[in-house]
Amino acid sequence: MNSAFRKAAVKVVTVALGAVLSAGVVAPAVAGPHLLVDIKTGKVMEHEDAFQKWYPASLTKLMTAYVAFRQIKAGKLALSTPIVMSKLAASEPPSKIGLKPGQALTLDDALKVLLVKSANDVAYAIAENIGGTEPNFVTMMNAEARRLGMSATNFVNPNGLPQPGQYTTARDLAVLVLAIKREFPEHAGYFSLEGVQVGKAKYSNYNKLIARFDGADGMKTGYICASGYNQVSTATRNGRAVISVVLGSDSLAGRTVQSADLLQKGLTDGPGFSDPSIYKLKPYGATRDQVADQTEIICKKNGKRKKVRSESTDEVGDNKTSPYMREITRPLEFAQITVIPADNDSAEAQAAEAEQVAEASPLVIYGRKVRDIPIPLPRPIN
Repeated sequence: MNSAFRKAAVKVVTVALGAVLSAGVVAPAVAGPHLLVDIKTGKVMEHEDAFQKWYPASLTKLMTAYVAFRQIKAGKLALSTPIVMSKLAASEPPSKIGLKPGQALTLDDALKVLLVKSANDVAYAIAENIGGTEPNFVTMMNAEARRLGMSATNFVNPNGLPQPGQYTTARDLAVLVLAIKREFPEHAGYFSLEGVQVGKAKYSNYNKLIARFDGADGMKTGYICASGYNQVSTATRNGRAVISVVLGSDSLAGRTVQSADLLQKGLTDGPGFSDPSIYKLKPYGATRDQVADQTEIICKKNGKRKKVRSESTDEVGDNKTSPYMREITRPLEFAQITVIPADNDSAEAQAAEAEQVAEASPLVIYGRKVRDIPIPLPRPIN
């Protein structure tokens, strides 16, 4: 078992965010936390910096999906419910599928796009259609986090785009994944899709364990400069089921290999029954109340932006491989997504309403406008 503490051995940097986060300070860059949990027992099999606050990036969308699942179970929504795109939702930065205001997806298709393509516009649209407004939906997200016991998590948007005040921990993410797996087994298929197809565009799952690691069946990845490469993974094999959480890896390949290694250990080693459950693991870590920021390591060097990286491309970790993964020798399977055409009247009404909202004062959190934590830029086309 790893020790409860890991030294912040990565180069300590001062990141001038100019914002007061949860504890008033932004933590220096910290080597990425990780966690391994047995799903059936909830026992922690391995952990390091499990309580260090971290930017979730698109792992946020796990809670967005969880809130939707809860609404379906309560009878307030159906998988056939249309998720209509507003002008505000359509204006969200990439990753996105680019629906126009008034166009719609069924909730079923929206969830597929949310969890495979990690579409920020679709996440925002789900929030508006379920909560009435994005802020209302975020309130629902935080209420669910409190109810589940995610004591070191706070959400300020439904998609994980950079924004002060949005943070979580490896421990809290494991608690959320346990809730999804245990409460909604009927929705497990959303997390194991190999890809989605919208029109002629095909999008493969950012989770590279799917169809490549024996037993991999979910869940979600995420990346912004401030978080590094995050991944929550699940796998089931020979009656065993485990969760791995990897935060702050330096590359797409790096997080994939680390996740594969953890899952393999969890599926083949002893179940760790001597260790505490995820619910009884006691908080630790000298910097746990500060949000670690990886921007200087991931996207900058000496104050200058390094070679641009995004979640879908990885020139840093291309040479990293895992003996537990195999190549796919067949075409990927893509779930077909149907775009519902816009109703002209409703689309115009939504656009007019969005214009009114856009004219209002910008949202300010802790003295700063939203989305001022660096996000990776798209790679230039050679």
